[in-house]
Amino acid sequence: MLDRLFSKFGKHIGIDLGTSSTLIYVKDHGIVISEPSVVAVNLRTEQILAVGKEAKMMMGKTPPYISVTRPLVHGVISDFEVTEKMLKYFIEKVHQDSFSLATRPRIIIGVPQDITEVERKAVEDAAISAGARKVHLVEEPMAAAIGARLPIEEAIASMIVDIGGGTADIAVISLSGAVTWKSIRVAGDEMNKNIVQYAKDHFNLLIGERYAEELKIKIGSAVPMSEPMECTLRGRDLMTGLPREIIINDEQVRSALSRSVRSMIESIISVLEITPPELVADIHERGIVLSGGGSLLAGLDRAIAEATEIPVRIADDPLTCVVRGTGILLERPDLLEIVGLPTSGSLR
Repeated sequence: MLDRLFSKFGKHIGIDLGTSSTLIYVKDHGIVISEPSVVAVNLRTEQILAVGKEAKMMMGKTPPYISVTRPLVHGVISDFEVTEKMLKYFIEKVHQDSFSLATRPRIIIGVPQDITEVERKAVEDAAISAGARKVHLVEEPMAAAIGARLPIEEAIASMIVDIGGGTADIAVISLSGAVTWKSIRVAGDEMNKNIVQYAKDHFNLLIGERYAEELKIKIGSAVPMSEPMECTLRGRDLMTGLPREIIINDEQVRSALSRSVRSMIESIISVLEITPPELVADIHERGIVLSGGGSLLAGLDRAIAEATEIPVRIADDPLTCVVRGTGILLERPDLLEIVGLPTSGSLR
C-alpha cells in the first residue's frame, strides 16, 4: 500500500547506462540528462570532483592525484564504486528541484545483450546503492527497437543494430523477444582506437582517443564521400618526442576505420544466416534499422546495405533510442513484464 503511494508521487526514471554516455529519461518530463560516462575523482580525499562533460574535459590533463575514468567498459561496470557515485550524482541531479514525497525512484536501465548474471547483479546493486527503490533491466537492442517505434509485439521481424560506444548489439525481434542476436565489442570506442593506431603506424604520431573521436566525427566515413575532406592532426612525434602537425584526409581515416566497419558487417551477416527464413523475408521487405551514436558514422548505412542487399535506415534521433525505449516501458508495465530481464534474488 505504502509502496504504491510512493510509486504514485515519486519520479520514475529510465537510464541508458552507456560506455560513452549516460542518458536519463524522467516520466512526464522526457530526457533530462545527457552526459558523458566520465568521472573525475580526487585520489587523496576519494571525493568526486566532476561528472559528465566537465570530467571529460579533464581527460589527459590532470595531475597524478586526480583520476579521470570511464567506470563502464563494453557496456558493463568495471569500477563499481565510481559507477555507484556517478549514478547517485545523476539521480540527485534529477531530484534537486523536486519536492516529491518519494526520493527513491523506480528505475529501468538498458544493458548489453550478452550481459552475464554477475554483471547484471552489479548494475542492479549499483542502482540500489545510488538510491533506486526498484530496478528493472532491459536489453539495449530491445529498448532501442521500442524507442524506434518498431512493431516488436507483432509476428513480424524487426532487425535492429544498436551501435554504442563499447558494444554493437544486433538483434532480430519478433513477438516481444529476440529470435537471433549477437553482441560484439566493436563499436565507437574501437573506431577511435583504430584511428590512434593508424596515426602511430603511418605517421609515427601519438594522439589521444578524445582527439581521434573528434576526427572520426569530422571526416570519418564507411564509404567514399562525394567530396574529399581534410583535417589537421596534431600529436607527439614518436621519433623526436616533440609536437607535430600533419594533414590527414577522409580516405586515410576511412582506411583506419575499415577493420571495425567490416567486423560489424560480418556480424550482421552472421545473424542473418541463422535467422529463420520467414523472418529473413520480413527483414528483406522492411529493412534493417540502425541506432546508437555509432550509426552516425557517415555512409555506414550505405556500406551495410551494399553488403547485405537489404534496405538500411537510421532511426530518428538514434542517440536517444535506448533511453526513449526505457521511457515507453515506464508507461507500459505490461510490456516491461515481458521484455524485462529477471532480477537477481537480492532484489526480490
